[in-house]
Amino acid sequence: MRTCPQIALLIDTATGWGRRIIRGIARYGQEQGGWDLWLEQRCQHAPGRLPPGWRGEGVIARVADRSLARHLEAAPGVIVNVSAARIPGVSFPTVAADLRVAARLAVDHLLDQGFRNFGYFAPLGMSYVDAHHEGFTRALLARGHRCSVLVARRGAGAIPWHRRQRDLRAWLKSLPKPVAVLAWTSDRGRETLYACRALGLLVPEEVAVLSADEDILLCETSYPPLSAVALTSERIGYEAAALLDRLRKGARAPARPILIEPTRVVVRQSTNTLAVNDRKLAQAIGFIRNHATEPIQVGDILRAAPMSRSNLERRFREVLGRSPAGEIRRVRIERAKQLLADTDMSVPDVAEATGFQSREYLAHAFKRATGMTPREFRARVRGW
Repeated sequence: MRTCPQIALLIDTATGWGRRIIRGIARYGQEQGGWDLWLEQRCQHAPGRLPPGWRGEGVIARVADRSLARHLEAAPGVIVNVSAARIPGVSFPTVAADLRVAARLAVDHLLDQGFRNFGYFAPLGMSYVDAHHEGFTRALLARGHRCSVLVARRGAGAIPWHRRQRDLRAWLKSLPKPVAVLAWTSDRGRETLYACRALGLLVPEEVAVLSADEDILLCETSYPPLSAVALTSERIGYEAAALLDRLRKGARAPARPILIEPTRVVVRQSTNTLAVNDRKLAQAIGFIRNHATEPIQVGDILRAAPMSRSNLERRFREVLGRSPAGEIRRVRIERAKQLLADTDMSVPDVAEATGFQSREYLAHAFKRATGMTPREFRARVRGW
């Protein structure tokens, strides 16, 4: 008679990130015939401890502090970490989000919206936040831009709301407008939106706000709804479970963390704007974004925003860094990403709905833009 492996999960259940990690672990266990998962409801800052006398075969945990690390070093079975935190002297096998890639995705999205002024709002001083901040600032510098930073106070629950808001409002007032702000989490993004409303700043026209991670509940119930980078957390959970399974069967631990790249920005109202002062260029970009899924060509853009073709090409390259035809392809690819992630449409239907002439043309353009086929992208996003 087969015995189900007993696996403990020390992962918070209070955030979208944690719940998606757990779903990925559970799906892997189900595919293996069923795992006995020990799990308790926990908030992010209290991941808990193993129950006294626990004798399972492995633990998957968010190891973000030395106290939990010491606890797990004495635990039986295999340990796999799903936190991007780096703790000196602690080296559990790790599967985590590639935060530098996540930061570059944020930069690409905000530049595509036409922003040239940037802010970063996060609790610096933690290794994983610092890595993300470094990725964001480096990606901006590579494109010729800098950003202002507001260091969020840690332990937000212990700091009065009015003090946090005072600092945030003063910072937002000081930033040149229009400006795009990247907030470390969805709750920090919500704080930013609240401060903008209190100051009478228009979102997204004056201040666009993007969350560095997507908690769907917090993002969709924000006012306005909050755009976010999707960290593919279910895939992280699935790969962490697969790694634990290999290790408990005798495989060698990887020398370096396994980093799972995020694949997309989920665009909602908080960044859905076009911060371009050039009226003609804004008309041309707006025309593309409204009609890219139709069989349009550069001539159609010129009729919507009359100017010479060479002038159109020059303005696009100066502001967006690509040609009008490149912008058409980019918008079509982004729409294809959304349909592949959020619907069950077949790839041929996605190709037709996004203005590509065939499934083959979509596959070629998609692979060139993302390094994945449409089916591979769908599997990555859904954690298959």
